[in-house]
Amino acid sequence: MDTEEHPLTGGNATPEVVRIGATVRKPWTASTPAVDAFLDAVRSAGVDVPQTFGRDESGRQVIEFIPGTPALELPPLTPEDLARAGRLVRRIHDASREFESSQASGWDVLIPPAAADLVCHNDLAPWNLIIGERWVFIDWDGAGPSTRLWDLAYAAQAFTLSDHHQEPARAAARLGAFIDGYGAGKELRGELPRAMGERAAAMHALLHRSHLTGREPWGSMYRTGHGNHWRRAAVYVVENRDLWLRGLLGP
Repeated sequence: MDTEEHPLTGGNATPEVVRIGATVRKPWTASTPAVDAFLDAVRSAGVDVPQTFGRDESGRQVIEFIPGTPALELPPLTPEDLARAGRLVRRIHDASREFESSQASGWDVLIPPAAADLVCHNDLAPWNLIIGERWVFIDWDGAGPSTRLWDLAYAAQAFTLSDHHQEPARAAARLGAFIDGYGAGKELRGELPRAMGERAAAMHALLHRSHLTGREPWGSMYRTGHGNHWRRAAVYVVENRDLWLRGLLGP
């Protein structure tokens, strides 16, 4: 049995993460019991998510290590891949409907919406989708009460509209593939372009505030390029909002 600790790099928000054998060990926080309960509920509903194993002898969270490569580090996903990712997001959202946020407490939601109707992952993005023999979203530490729209807006923007250099018509087609995979209805499609712009702007605002107040690790992320990325992404999403809307709803 492998007992050697192997540091895991690549994440921005959770320090001191290591792999031991087929498990990942993370610091136990006030939100960990709620996150573990949520993961267990989603997994019980039939969605492939990391399995939880409680705490180790050092008091750390123990969770399944998912082998594979983050989607962000692979060539751009094809339309078929984007549809598959959209279907996976939909399965997570539908499985989450049975989990009441009142069943747990201590959530650590980074950018909460004005209201909440669903417990969400809150960071369903290419850097958290592991692709290998399985397709599995990892890093559920920021899970908590949110809305289907707010979570989907973030995921759709992150998977298809993050590159502000991308030709808008191509981006609109990729957005359509993701949302078609999700199976969004007309009302949700109509709300998405506005929500995507608001969500990207909210991420930039968080990073900027953190830079001004010294809140870490978000302040350092702002200075090392994440601030510029989200500022440009927000402008790109807002400037082309009518195009996204036509692509999602038709002329």
